[in-house]
Formats: sequence, C-alpha cells, structure tokens
Amino acid sequence: MRCLLLVTILLAGLGRADGSSKSRPNVLILIADQWRAQAFGYAGDPNVKTPHLDALEQESVNFTHAISSLPVCCPTRASLLTGQRALTHGVFMNDVPLAPDSVTFAKILRAQGYDTGYVGKWHLNGDGRSAFIPRERRQGFDYWKVLECTHNYNHSFYYGDMPERLQWPGYDAIAQTRDVQEYLRGRATNGRPFLFVLSWGPPHSPYNIAPEKYRALYNPATVTLRGNVPPGPAAGWRRDLAGYYAHCSALDDCVGELLQTLHETGLDRNTIVIFTSDHGDMLGSQGLSAKQKPFDESIRVPMLFRCPPALGVKARRLDALIASEDFMPTLLGLCHAPIPPTVQGIDFSDYMRGKKNPSDGAALILSVAPFSDFSHQNGGREFRGIRTERFTYVRGLDGPWLLFDNETDPLQLTNLVNQPSGAKWQKKLDKTLQDKLRQTHDRFLPSADYIKQWGWPADANGNIPYTN
Repeated sequence: MRCLLLVTILLAGLGRADGSSKSRPNVLILIADQWRAQAFGYAGDPNVKTPHLDALEQESVNFTHAISSLPVCCPTRASLLTGQRALTHGVFMNDVPLAPDSVTFAKILRAQGYDTGYVGKWHLNGDGRSAFIPRERRQGFDYWKVLECTHNYNHSFYYGDMPERLQWPGYDAIAQTRDVQEYLRGRATNGRPFLFVLSWGPPHSPYNIAPEKYRALYNPATVTLRGNVPPGPAAGWRRDLAGYYAHCSALDDCVGELLQTLHETGLDRNTIVIFTSDHGDMLGSQGLSAKQKPFDESIRVPMLFRCPPALGVKARRLDALIASEDFMPTLLGLCHAPIPPTVQGIDFSDYMRGKKNPSDGAALILSVAPFSDFSHQNGGREFRGIRTERFTYVRGLDGPWLLFDNETDPLQLTNLVNQPSGAKWQKKLDKTLQDKLRQTHDRFLPSADYIKQWGWPADANGNIPYTN
C-alpha cells in the first residue's frame, strides 16, 4: 500500500504536459514476439516478403542497431514499459510478475490525458499463463483484451474486464488487428489522444501454424539459410524458417491493414506508429535456437518510429545503440511528457530530431538466470556483454567468452577472445564493460543469488512453474 501511495504521489507531481490534448500525438505501438532484426526485406533478407513494413521503414526513423538488453520475453517487456534495467525491476526471467506499483509509460501518458489500450500478449502478470488479470495489475491500460501468454495462435483466448474467458476467431493476430482497427475508427472524432499497444504472439514458434495463404508463400527447399547455420540439420532449419517467414508475412499484412485504417480515418496525421519486437530468434544460426543468447540474431530487434511531421522528426536510418530500457524515455520525449526519476534509460527523442547522440555508443547486454533450452543443464550460462556499432564483447562468470568484429565478420563466425588479433580491442572493450557494470551497480553474480534475492520459485533448471 505504501508503494502504491508513493507511485500515486509521483504521477501527480509530474503534472500535465503543456499544450492541449489535440496538440499531443497519438501513439500506436506494434510489438511482435521473437522477430529478429535481420528478417525483413528492407534489412536484406533474401527470403521474407514484408512489403508493408518495407514501406513503413522508408517513412520511419529506423534504429538499425536496436538491442534487446536481456533477450527474453518478460524481461524485455518489463524494460520497455518501465525504462528500467532487468536487475532493477526484477523481471530477469520468464513468468515472474512486474510489480503492480511500477511506473510505466501507460501510467504517465494516462496522467497526461491519454486514453490507453492494450490487446494481445501481456506476459508480465506471473500468475499462470491463462489466468485473469485484474485491473490493478494492468500497469495503466484501460481498454483491455489480453491473455498472459499463448502460442496456440489458432485456438487463442483473452479476457476483458470480467473473468470470462473469450476466444479470438481464427488466427489470433488477424482477429486482434481487426479489433484495433475498430478501436481506431472510433477515435477519429474523439478529440482525446490515445496510447494503444497491440502485442502479437507470432512469429514465435510454433512456426508451422500460420494461415495457409502465408505458408504457401515459402517452400522450405528453396529457403536461403544465413551463412552461420551449420550444414548438418539444414533441412530442419529451412522448414522452421519457412514457417517463421509465413508468420512474418501474416503480420506484415496486419501492419498494412492498420496503416490503411490510420490513413482512412485521418489519424495518421497525428499518430506515432512504432514497430518493434521483444527479442530475436537464432533459427539455426551458430547451431542454436530461440533467444537468450548474445549473438546478433537473438539480441538485435527492429525499432521503427514513424512520426507525424509536427514532431520535427525526419525518416532516416540511425545507428545509435538504443536498448530496451531506452524505449520508454524516448517515447515520452516524443510526446513531450515528463520522464519520471525511476527511469534508467536514455531519451533519444532529441537525437531523432537531429541533435547529438546522447549515448556512449555501447549497449549493455546480459543474461541473469538462463533457463529452458539455455539452462545450465543445456550448456547455457550467465553473461554480461556490450554491443557497439562495430563489436560484440561478452564475459561469462569464468571470464571472457566472445569477441566479434561485426564490421569484418557480420555473421560472427570468428571468435577473437584471447587471440592476438583481438587483444587490443578485448582490453578496451573489457574496460568499457566493467565501467558499465559499475555504473549500473551490477555485481554479476550467479543466477541463484538473484533468484534468491527476489524470491522467485525457480526449479532446478531455472524455470518458473506456470499453468497453461
């Protein structure tokens, strides 16, 4: 109760932004689950068909080096919402709760007069993946059609304000998109600014369940693999990639429908459209699957901001190392909303308007409590590292682990750790990493220490028991 009172006082103290509600931009945030930065036509993927997102990228600020600081679903979603690092908000693994008294961008913008809404995957409640989420745990969102988590996209449920479980018809991403389109049509003459988040489950596995029209676009036999996929199980990776790309093309059409609705209603003239993902997917690169790993296919995510002309933001590609915790302050900066003192990330909004890059050119990446396919039993490990525009450098608890020159080795095939050719860079990058750990008060302890500190009920494999 005391924490909730402090949050209420903090939000009240931030006050309302200057200007009328009509002058403030609407915000539509589109979040895909496990869509890596490389899997777009505009990014040079030779397989995937993403014409609507390719067109959106041409109209957007594209942060080409956007980073998922802790490339796992729940940690990234908590950081996006709060502007905090995982060891601060405590959601450093899946299926644990974000504290209900957290200061989120939805609470800030709601206090500024915004209507707020959320549809789709939540994954921040930590009370079972199919449980009803009461209003006091919705982090500032009012319009609400949400399920904690499911990957059964053709048999998908959600809850509204009542604990009655409802079902999305057909492929859930399409049904969710149509629901948001109806919401947008109802906003055309409303006059109040809105913040809306649409959070899709795809292209996360299972990969072979997109609608047939999208699966028919991709023949596994002709899928081109990235050059860092080992040849052995190549047929299996091609099959997975074909299904993954089918999900991507389905979501691309959803993006096209939403953009068309914004245009038809005239809302596009004053709406920030953001497309991003919580983390990437290895899909065979380095012989690995899924997320949690410090390689580019796992940590690099799309980050597109299409802004109304009145914000003074021109479409272009920016190479700043924007990380998960930087999302909230950057969004609030674009909306001319106050940034609360709880935020640890960097506000890149002025950089988007043409001013100086506010970062030091390095993003901290970490794995705190490895689990599932990356658990200790499966060879996973805790790590801390940094990604710069050119280099990736990573340490495990036992010392330096990885060093890649991404300029000369974009597929990260040659590990330069403890090699004479990388010695100069390793020394410099190790100092940068150690400085960042000191600045963020990160002692880099074994996962068991953090799990005990936060009281999370992890099993021997580092997994949190959950109910479907």
